[in-house]
Amino acid sequence: MDFLFPLLILALLVPMFFGIRKQKREAEKVSTMQEALKVGDAVVTTSGLYGTIVDLDENTIDLEIAEDVVTTWLRQAIREVRAEEPTVEQTVVADAPAEEAVEQTDIRLTKD
Repeated sequence: MDFLFPLLILALLVPMFFGIRKQKREAEKVSTMQEALKVGDAVVTTSGLYGTIVDLDENTIDLEIAEDVVTTWLRQAIREVRAEEPTVEQTVVADAPAEEAVEQTDIRLTKD
């Protein structure tokens, strides 16, 4: 019975300790990403706005959100850097079905 209270305290503190460690790792990861931003990066802000970085300052970033439309944001408002998206040509080539020979078509159609 004497060990019940210390075990209860330990059972509550251990998950809290691991949760704090995870939060610190995530905050460090976001901070590193925000420090590594460069002109030309496609980014997403914390409010969900997509844009491309056109100018950097120590505390602010200028984002081009449409052609010739530039807005200024705090560096901390950048949530993530977007990966390059495939172009339409790459998508069409990747989705194009392979051509089938006439013999293969006849075999496939008369299989049953």
